[in-house]
Amino acid sequence: MRSVLAAWLCLAAVATSLNAADPQLSIIVPRGAQRGTEQVFRFAGARLNDAEQILFYEPGFEVLEIKAADANNIDVKVRIAPDCALGEHTAQVRTKSGISDYRTFFVGALPVVEEKEPNTDFAAPQAISLNVTVSGTVDNEDVDYFVVEAKKGQRLSVEVEGMRFGQTLFDPYIAILNEKRFELAAVDDSPLLKQDAAASIVVPEDGRYIVEMRDSSYGGDGNCRYRLHIGTFPRPTITYPAGGQAGQSLDITFIGDANGPITKSIAFPAAGVTELPVYIDDAEGITPSPHIVRVSPHPNSMEAEPNQGFDTATPVATFPSAFNGILQEPGDVDIFKFTAKAGQVFEVECFGRRIRSPIDPVMNLYKANGEGITGNDDSRGPDSYFRWQVPADGDYAIRVADHLNRGGPEFTYRIEFQEVKPSLNLGIPRVARYSQSRQQVYVPRGNRYATIISAERINFGGELTIDGLELPPGITVVAPPMNPNLNVMPIVFEAAADAPLAGALVDFKMKPTDPNLASVVGHFTNRADFVIAGPGQSLYVWKDVDRLPVAVVEELPFHLEIVQPNVPLVRAGMMQLKVVAKKKEGWDEEIHVQFPFRPPGIGANSEIVIPKGQNEGLYQLNADGNAALGKWPIYALGWANINGAAWASTQMASLEVAEPYVGLEIQRASVEQGKETEMPVAVSILKEIKQPAQVTLVGLPHKVTAEPLQITAETKELVFKITTAADSPEGTHKNVFCQVTVVENGEQIVHARLGNSELRIDKPLPMPTAAPAPAPMPAAQAAAPMPAPAPPAEKRLTRLEKLRLEAQKKGGGEAKP
Repeated sequence: MRSVLAAWLCLAAVATSLNAADPQLSIIVPRGAQRGTEQVFRFAGARLNDAEQILFYEPGFEVLEIKAADANNIDVKVRIAPDCALGEHTAQVRTKSGISDYRTFFVGALPVVEEKEPNTDFAAPQAISLNVTVSGTVDNEDVDYFVVEAKKGQRLSVEVEGMRFGQTLFDPYIAILNEKRFELAAVDDSPLLKQDAAASIVVPEDGRYIVEMRDSSYGGDGNCRYRLHIGTFPRPTITYPAGGQAGQSLDITFIGDANGPITKSIAFPAAGVTELPVYIDDAEGITPSPHIVRVSPHPNSMEAEPNQGFDTATPVATFPSAFNGILQEPGDVDIFKFTAKAGQVFEVECFGRRIRSPIDPVMNLYKANGEGITGNDDSRGPDSYFRWQVPADGDYAIRVADHLNRGGPEFTYRIEFQEVKPSLNLGIPRVARYSQSRQQVYVPRGNRYATIISAERINFGGELTIDGLELPPGITVVAPPMNPNLNVMPIVFEAAADAPLAGALVDFKMKPTDPNLASVVGHFTNRADFVIAGPGQSLYVWKDVDRLPVAVVEELPFHLEIVQPNVPLVRAGMMQLKVVAKKKEGWDEEIHVQFPFRPPGIGANSEIVIPKGQNEGLYQLNADGNAALGKWPIYALGWANINGAAWASTQMASLEVAEPYVGLEIQRASVEQGKETEMPVAVSILKEIKQPAQVTLVGLPHKVTAEPLQITAETKELVFKITTAADSPEGTHKNVFCQVTVVENGEQIVHARLGNSELRIDKPLPMPTAAPAPAPMPAAQAAAPMPAPAPPAEKRLTRLEKLRLEAQKKGGGEAKP
C-alpha cells in the first residue's frame, strides 16, 4: 500500500508541474487603442493560461495585469504612454512553458468608438463626432456608413487600418460623400498604405458628410476588422525628396494633403538607420501612419526640368549623391548626368514603391554619348537595381521612367549610389512554411535547447563568432565559430536548475573573426507571414522583427544526451548515433528526436522515436563519398507531447568525419545458373587496422550467396566464393559492392559502400548432340597406349579470359590469343 501511495504521489507531482507547452498567439483584440490610456487587450490563441510576461518589441507599454480568461485566452491590462509611437506595434506572450508567436496591434492618437449596427443604410448612418477612431467589422456584403458634421473650409481626412492587421485578405474601400450622395473622394488601395486606403478633402460647405466603409468587392466576414480614423488631421500621401543625408537636417515637402503641400524640417540620424518614419502634425491633428524617408551617407541632387534628353540632362555637381526627382506627367522621363572615376563600384538602387510612391521605375545607365551600359526594371519588387563598376574616368548618364509611362505630382523617386560594403544578416531557418514555429528560444530549467543560426555574408567571407549576447539570468551558450564555408551553425542554450523563469528580446549578434572586418556586425531578424493569397501564394502582409525572444521555462520531465562517439564516421560510411533519454520517475511518454544540423555530406532521417518504456534510440547517420572532413559540432533535438510540444536538446557533441580505412577494387564476375564462381577484390589498407575487419558482399541478387570474409593489416586480396541456384535470376546485376566493418575503441566504423562491380548470371548452354561412335580398328593396327600427361596447374581466369572462352564455346572455334 505504501509503495502504491508513493507512486501515486510521484505521478501527481509530475502532473501538477507540467503546464501546457507550445503556446500560440492568434490575435490581439481590440486591434488597437489610444495612446495615453489604459486598455485591456484579449490575447487569444492556444495554451496561454500560464502566461507570465508580455514581450513588446517597441517602447511605450506597461503591463498592469495578466489574467487568464480560460486555457487559451488571457486578458492583459496595459498602460500606453502618451508619447508612444503611432501605428503598428508587436507583442508576444511568455508563459511558464514557452513563448508564443508574435502578433501586431495598433496605437492611435484619437479616442475610440465602437461601430454600432444597423449602419448599412445610407439614409441612417451612425452619427459620430470628428476626430475619433471607429473600431468595427465588415461582414459579407456589409457597408458601414458614418456621418459627421463639418464646416466649410475644414479638412476632412479618413484613413483605415484593415489589411495591415494581417488577419485575413481584407481589401478596404473608403469614400467621402455629401448628403446628396455625391462622391467627393473614393479610394481603394494607396501606395502609402498598400491595400489600405486614405482620403482627404476640403469641406465645400457646412453640413453633414457621410463616410462609407466596406470591402472593395463587397466581401467580408467576422475576421474583417478595421480601425477607421475620421478627423481633421493632415494626410499627405508622399514626400519629396524621399530622403536626406545622415547627420543633417533638411526641409521635406509632404505632397497630397487636401490643404496643399506641407513642408517640415527633418533631422536625419547620424548613424544606425537607413529608413526613418516621419509623422506630420499641425494644430488639427497628426497623421495616423508615418511616411518612410531614406537616410543616406551622401547629399541630395535634385532634378531640374527640362531633363528629358541627354543634351538637357540635369547636371550633378557632387558624386556620389542621391538623385531625387518627380515624373510630373504621363510620359515624363528624367535624365541625370554625372562624372565618375574608374574602379568605383556601386550598388545602384532606385527607390519608388519602397518609399510609397506609385511609380514602377525603369532605370537605365548610359555613357555620355547615349550608348547604353546597363539597366533594370524589377530587381527589387517593382523597384530597380543593378551593381556597376565604373569602367573609365568620364561622364555618364542615368535615365528614369515609369514602366507604363505614367506620371503625376506623386510619382517621386530616389536613386542612391551605395558603396559596396560588407554586411551580415542572421536568422533561424524556417522549419515550416508560413510559420513562426521554433523561431523562439525557450530553455527548460536544468536542461538545454538548441537551434540553428543562419548567416548571409554579403561582400565578404570568413569565419563568424557570436558577439556579446545579453541573455536572461541563468542561461549560457555553447556555440562554436561558424565555419567559413558554411552559412549555418548549431548553438545550444543551457539553463541552470535554479534559473529564474524570465524572458527577454535579445539583440542576437555575430561578427567576423577577421580583425580587418571589425566594423561588420550582423543582427538577427525574422519575418512572420501574416496574409498569403492568390495569385501564386503572394505575400500581402508580413512583419519583420530584429530581436530573438529567449526565455527560461519550467523544468521538463526528460533530458536527452548523445553518447559521444569514440570513432569517426568515414566517407561512404554510416554510424548509429545513440541518443539516451533520462525520464523523470512517473513520466514515460514517447520522445520524437530530430537531427537538425548536418555537416556537409552527412544525411539522416527526419526523425526517430524513443517509444514508451524505452530510454534510448539509434539515429543512423550516412556520409557520402565527398563528405567534408574534420570534427563537426552536432546535437539532437527532441520533443514530447506535454499538453503541446515541449522541446529539449542534447549537449553539443562532436562528430569526426574521416577518410575510409580501406579501399577496395572489385572485379566483375559471371556464372551460369546453379554453378559457383569467384569475385576477386583488391585491397588497399589506408589506415592502421588493429583487429580483423569483416567484409560483406552487398547487392547480390535473389538466391545468390557469398560468405563474409575478413581483412587484416596484411590483406592484399580477397576472393568471394559466389554460389547460385538453378533459378537465380539471369542477367547483369549491377551495384554489387562491399560493406566493411572496422572495430576500434570497442565501436564499429562501418564503411557502407566500397567498390562497385557487377555479376552476370547466364542460363546454362544446351547439351551438344552426341556424334556416332567410330568403327573399331583391327587389333594389329592399334597403337600402343601412351602414358597420360600430368594435368596443368589450375589457374583462375581473368574476366577477359572468361569472355574469350565463352565466345569459343558458342562459336565452336578456337579462342584467339
